Amino acid sequence: MNKLRIVSFLPAATEMLYALGLGDELVGVSHECDFPPEAKAKPIVVKPALPLETMTLREIDVAVSARLRQGLSLYQVDEKLLAQLQPDLIVTQNLCQVCAPSGNEMTVAVRSLQPTPQVLYLTPHSLAEIFQNIIDLGAATKRNLEAKSIVTQAQARLSAIAERARGAKAVRVFFMEWADPIYCGGHWVPEMIEMAAGIDTISRKGTDSVRIDWNEVLRWQPEVLVFSPCGFHLDAARQQVAILERLPNWNDLPAVKAGRVYAVDANAYFARPGPRVVEGAELLAHLIHPELFDWRGPKSAFFHFAKT
Repeated sequence: MNKLRIVSFLPAATEMLYALGLGDELVGVSHECDFPPEAKAKPIVVKPALPLETMTLREIDVAVSARLRQGLSLYQVDEKLLAQLQPDLIVTQNLCQVCAPSGNEMTVAVRSLQPTPQVLYLTPHSLAEIFQNIIDLGAATKRNLEAKSIVTQAQARLSAIAERARGAKAVRVFFMEWADPIYCGGHWVPEMIEMAAGIDTISRKGTDSVRIDWNEVLRWQPEVLVFSPCGFHLDAARQQVAILERLPNWNDLPAVKAGRVYAVDANAYFARPGPRVVEGAELLAHLIHPELFDWRGPKSAFFHFAKT
């Protein structure tokens, strides 16, 4: 039986494919596919159209907004390499134009491929839909049993969090997905907060994170503030602490006064709708209720800002 030839345009899909035991069948990835580490050795089919590594948060936000208004893509697909790889299956998303190539780019990229590959779009807005994506990917790759096992174990771990947090004091949380300008949390993140007995009325469950006014945060008076800049690992998030400290009345927030401000590895645990969102939920539970939940994951998962 011939092995599938799979190209992933989406880091979360790459993580799913490896979890399903399909690393050998993966023949091409995006520039952001960095987990597991073996993925970084795969040919890169997709790169950003903007020089993100040289830009500030504000510059990124302005440039991305401008390109989207103009109907321009944020990504460049190496169509020549894609044709050489001859994929049977391409996995991408149609959720967020900032996260990876979406429908429009895929139509152009696939048009000239012969034979035409199957394209699987992953478009989750919730934890349940993330798990359904794993099931769908398992069906597309004939790894149904493996997919079901991954989902069953993930759901059991999440249920354990909710059960342990049941009856705990609700804690006001603000989950910040961008610092300049400020964006709230969205999609599956509010679910993760709720199951750990946290409340974040600013975040938007099941839909996009949006730009908000800092005064909303000041009115909310969060007891825990989690800084999770979308698309960034922990080291890059830590470098942005000065932006937070310059916010008006920053030091008056209960979270700052109590020393409960944390930067997290957004890429690993929150921004990517893949298997590691379960660890993200466990991490949030620890940050919100450390008296109930230990963190046994990597030390590089989060950074605790010292109280000033």
